[in-house]
Amino acid sequence: MNKLLLVFLLAMISQWAFSQEGERRLGADVLSRQQQQGNPNSSNFSRNDSIGFEHRDDAKDSITVTYRFLDSLRSLRLESNIDDFYKYYMVPYTWQHLGNSGAAGYSLIFSPNTKTGIDPGFHAFDAYKFTVETTRFFRTTKPFTQINYQLASGKEQMINIVHAQSPKPNLNFGFEYRLLNAPGFFVNQNTNHNNYRLYSTYQGKRKRYAAQFFIMNNSIKNSENGGMVSNSYLDTPVYNRRFSIPVNLSFSKNYNPNPFNSFVSTGNQNKDFTFFLRQSYDLGKTDSVEINDSTTEYLFYSKLRFQHTFNYTSTYNRYIDTVLSNSGRTIDDELYQRWYDTAVSAADRKFQLQDSWKIISNDFSVLQFPDTKNPGQYLLAGARLENIKGTFSLGSKTFYNIILHGEYRNKTRNKLWDIVARGELYSTGNNSGDYSVYAYLTRYFGKRWGNVGITFQNINRSPSYIFNTNSSFNLNNNLSLSKENITIFKATADNPFISLFAANYFITNYSYFTGYYKTAQFSRIINILQAGASKKITLTKRWNLYSEATLQLTDVSSPIRLPLLFTRNRLAYEGLFFKNLYICTGLEIRYYTPFKMYDYSPVMGQFFPQDNVSISNRPDVNAFFHFRIRKFAGYVRAENLNSVDFSNGFGFTKSNFAAPNYISPGYLFRFGIQWNFVN
Repeated sequence: MNKLLLVFLLAMISQWAFSQEGERRLGADVLSRQQQQGNPNSSNFSRNDSIGFEHRDDAKDSITVTYRFLDSLRSLRLESNIDDFYKYYMVPYTWQHLGNSGAAGYSLIFSPNTKTGIDPGFHAFDAYKFTVETTRFFRTTKPFTQINYQLASGKEQMINIVHAQSPKPNLNFGFEYRLLNAPGFFVNQNTNHNNYRLYSTYQGKRKRYAAQFFIMNNSIKNSENGGMVSNSYLDTPVYNRRFSIPVNLSFSKNYNPNPFNSFVSTGNQNKDFTFFLRQSYDLGKTDSVEINDSTTEYLFYSKLRFQHTFNYTSTYNRYIDTVLSNSGRTIDDELYQRWYDTAVSAADRKFQLQDSWKIISNDFSVLQFPDTKNPGQYLLAGARLENIKGTFSLGSKTFYNIILHGEYRNKTRNKLWDIVARGELYSTGNNSGDYSVYAYLTRYFGKRWGNVGITFQNINRSPSYIFNTNSSFNLNNNLSLSKENITIFKATADNPFISLFAANYFITNYSYFTGYYKTAQFSRIINILQAGASKKITLTKRWNLYSEATLQLTDVSSPIRLPLLFTRNRLAYEGLFFKNLYICTGLEIRYYTPFKMYDYSPVMGQFFPQDNVSISNRPDVNAFFHFRIRKFAGYVRAENLNSVDFSNGFGFTKSNFAAPNYISPGYLFRFGIQWNFVN
């Protein structure tokens, strides 16, 4: 926490210092120009305001900030609309967590795991992590900083800082830092996640050499309480204070939530670090444009590119229980025996499982550009070597993979067609036989009809390594698992009137947990059909309705559990007032139909299907007030209004279930700000 406060303070001081220095330079420049032009008032200007300040002009603070994702050709701008809270919040609205921000969760809208090769198998905290795919490479005309800070009930807080600079047209760098800390509303439910990312891009003056670099770190700390001992406590008024409800894991006596204490005595500790460096050198046609007598703009049209990518990744996933009773034995030893068929030795004084991975990847690729003046059209062929080391409770294992991959991309010069076709094959090594094929075609039909696209994917992948007998988390499972195969067909249509999508998934040999530690593989084909739509409906000049709905159909016998209908609707009153004040306020309602929600295994960090409980929740109802004044935005939210209860007096105790024996919190008040600074 002290580190967080220091980072926030330094960011604020640096912004103040830069702005003050800029104003001093501005005043000095104005005075110099007036004196040179013989302005009769220049002496008065100097005498009355010796520092040389003048009224700040917002036009002088104009800035252009764009960014690209890795391997993307499209430049994007930062989001300025304030109509949706989830533009400020890291967790998507489709995410269902276990009742506390930062806790384990999964998406209510199905999306399969398509990662080929080595996959450790821990994905319950993916929504809180920085990833390679979401890394943004900024380009900005002035140094830019964005600060987000949020406070919520239960002493929850979140901070996100983004800084970007382009000191030269061919050099960009910046960083991003994020903290999420939530003590929770139950015993041993606290979360503390830290993420940082530093990046830089460079292009040589002659535009032949280019480099992209970033380092990224995710630290996930999540306490586990195993859920409530019994749901009957929810109907007893004495337990309206949720900290008094007994839980399955951890010791509750004298428990006190503390946002400054991030220690996890019983729970999951996951960490990953990535170092990424890509370098390329181009051959092609050179040209130049003379700007003036002293400045020449060099132009270069690539024909052939040699590209090398180095990637180092280290991860560890750990479950630990160090809470001891006076007898010297872990207080949860009976539960571990009952849920996991594992005896905890009194001599160990703790229970711990851990898998660690180190992966070094070297990729060499050649790109050829058929159209000299269209960098959006190219052919790529390459090979990648992965050297892998896994460390488990029984020792270490070393592996390797050789992967062949290719890609064709054509984003036409008239901006109407976008074609992508790529594939990769694990030719030899630990994951030999894994492959992935992806094809995407989209056509722009004008402002009225927008974009229409189709996607095809076929993935053949090794089951995640947590299912392997070598894993420390594999407790007496000796199944021999076949490769999973996933086929995806998807169509989208996006235009000013409505956005539509339809998808069909075919999954064979789906690997999953059947209980707290037992594993299985579903050999039959699982067919999942999805269809969805989203639309903004203008009701009046100020009132708008934002509606989103997704329909999901699957075989009842499959281990994948989904709500038939998921929908979110926002009724908003919005508009511009007093020249610079933009307001968006209203109600947000999220609803999904009853279904047999997943249960959760805290040691494994995995969700698994259950057939005993069908959960029917009230719609989630939230009230919001968002506003923006120039570069400053703020928001206030009253969440979970649906939990209001009059059965034992007025209160917010009728909570929705997040999983069997896990409930969402009652009423939450959330306040946050977003401030953009231009140096």
